[in-house]
Amino acid sequence: MRAVIQRVSESAVVVDGTEVARIGQGFVVLVAIVATDTEGEVAALVDKVAGLRAFPDDDGRMHRSIVDVGGSVLVVSQFTLVADVRRGRRPSFTAAAEPRYAEPLVQRVAETFRDHGVPAISGVFGATMEVSLVNQGPVTFVLDVEEGRLR
Repeated sequence: MRAVIQRVSESAVVVDGTEVARIGQGFVVLVAIVATDTEGEVAALVDKVAGLRAFPDDDGRMHRSIVDVGGSVLVVSQFTLVADVRRGRRPSFTAAAEPRYAEPLVQRVAETFRDHGVPAISGVFGATMEVSLVNQGPVTFVLDVEEGRLR
């Protein structure tokens, strides 16, 4: 599993001209599922992100978690994060899990955030989405999770 975490002041997802999701302060979590991913990878990702001290304290230092600031999470499936672009000009997406396997795990990411007390919503799996965000900082992290732990 690979995820890109962006700290945002706001974010929204539009599908076919209709806004389907919106958050204020929090994280946008772009997530790609690979065929070997399980609930263990989901748990490791969410545990890390929910506790990640990436929000500023009163002195402007990153000492607060999303839980501390009462932020939300917008989870967006993005299989292109695991594209192989080493050869040729056309990306290969063979590492990405099949949609029937990936969709439940992406939804489980949002559910697990909610289990951690973090409000979480999702984009629309498999749809062409327009994702807008205001990256605050900017602050962006890339996390790779394998065999239930961060690599």
